Amino acid sequence: MLTTISPMHFVALSMALFCIGLFGVVVKRNAIVVLICVELMLNAVIINLVAFNKFITPELFTGQLFSIFVITVAAAEVGVGLAILIAIYRNRLSVNLDDFNILKW
Repeated sequence: MLTTISPMHFVALSMALFCIGLFGVVVKRNAIVVLICVELMLNAVIINLVAFNKFITPELFTGQLFSIFVITVAAAEVGVGLAILIAIYRNRLSVNLDDFNILKW
């Protein structure tokens, strides 16, 4: 039995991943978990880009190109974010977001 996967399946998967990531960003207090949840949200966007490219314009590679751009931005974001977290951890010995009040007046 051959089943077909429609664009709505990809949108539902992407929406579920994005909601899980958004929930983690809002609820969690650990900075590393928040970075992981942001990556989950970016991966949800990538799924949508590739799926819509496949179903709307399969002869072009626009979705794949944008997804490579998003992956590059995500890698840079994680690199900078982890560097900042390591620097803060060395000073404060904590990665809890409630302990970070460096930028407050």
